[in-house]
Amino acid sequence: MESLDLTQHWAGFTALVLFVIAYVLVIFEEATHMRKSKPVLVAAGLIWALIGIAYAQAGPTDAAHEQAVHMIGEYGELFLFLLVAITFVNTMEERRTFDVLRAKLEGMGLGFRQLFLLTGVLSFFLSSVLDNLTTALVMGAVVMAIGRGNPVFVVLGCISTVVAANAGGAFSPFGDITTLMVWQKGKLEFFEFFALFLPSLVNWLVPAAILYFAVPNEKPMAHAEVVIPKAGMWGVIVLFAISIALAVSFKNFLHLPPALGMMLGLGLLQLWSYYLKMTGTRRGDDDMVLDAFALIARVEWDTLLFFFGIIFAVGGLGVMGYLGLASEYLYTGMGPTPANIIIGVLSAIVDNIPLMFAVLTMDPTMSEGQWLLITLTCGTGGSILSIGSAAGVALMGQARGIYTFMAHLKWAWAVALGYGASIVVHMWLNAALF
Repeated sequence: MESLDLTQHWAGFTALVLFVIAYVLVIFEEATHMRKSKPVLVAAGLIWALIGIAYAQAGPTDAAHEQAVHMIGEYGELFLFLLVAITFVNTMEERRTFDVLRAKLEGMGLGFRQLFLLTGVLSFFLSSVLDNLTTALVMGAVVMAIGRGNPVFVVLGCISTVVAANAGGAFSPFGDITTLMVWQKGKLEFFEFFALFLPSLVNWLVPAAILYFAVPNEKPMAHAEVVIPKAGMWGVIVLFAISIALAVSFKNFLHLPPALGMMLGLGLLQLWSYYLKMTGTRRGDDDMVLDAFALIARVEWDTLLFFFGIIFAVGGLGVMGYLGLASEYLYTGMGPTPANIIIGVLSAIVDNIPLMFAVLTMDPTMSEGQWLLITLTCGTGGSILSIGSAAGVALMGQARGIYTFMAHLKWAWAVALGYGASIVVHMWLNAALF
């Protein structure tokens, strides 16, 4: 039996209401103090219960079961990949990697304008390897430390960091959840993402060039802090690079899920932690001991469970037929280019993860250039507003009372100019791919 069209069914209407209520609660997470994973987990479970009821009423069928199993497989790959990536980031933080970086930048004796550009460049390139959220938190801490007593620099530095982190994440399969989803789905090969390097760079450069002249032309007070890294820091960094190489190799050469390569990297990290623990215990050096299992426990479970809820809630709406309707209206009615640009703008309000998952579930017939376009727009459109990306929301919490929604909104026009310019550059530079 084929999938049922539930778009005009009571179960479909109820599912839409449940999704909207859950997403409103996600948007107002700061006000309600309810973790974002909770409402979407409930909504996802209820939506699939409604699907089960509707299919049971229509007669015995395996269609819904097969769809659910397929989504569990998709989420499982994403979950394992992120589990390892976040564990490595937590380990680098525990080994003081990011504290060393912050101290180095603070001690360089540069002016605010030079530091504004340097933190932006570092955010852009770091996010292509880490992810936009981690990069924003790391570089946000640097901006806050450097700009003590200068709120103007902090605001402008935070805006630049958010835009650079989101832009840098768009040209790398590891830079954002959305790019990871596109890569794992097989829509683009690993090296094809790098066609977005220049468009992504323009996305940050345009607003950065405008904001640069508003940055105070002064020097911050010098800080002579010296941070000594913990033993094994460079080993962790090397193992992270090896894990990324393994993930790429498993996907490109062995035709296996990249998550398997990352899990192999996690095993290598466990062996490295064992070596450090045994060496540190023998020497009586507690600072050397590394407990990898404790760092796995520190993984942000709210985020991982949020991804589960969103993937299954949006996927459930797809099974009911709503994403097919949306695809017909957007990609068939309007065409892929306007549709991809509009979805990117929507990501300034709605999280880019459900939007990208919706597009992947719709699976419109598009050229490589168009898949690159939706990757670019969905990854960078969230920079227009501070609430449009995890990076912006995280920095609003980190620089509370200084970097605010209204402070970012004042410069939203400059960020939007960068968004438009990056699309133009992509369509010109990669015209042969369309």
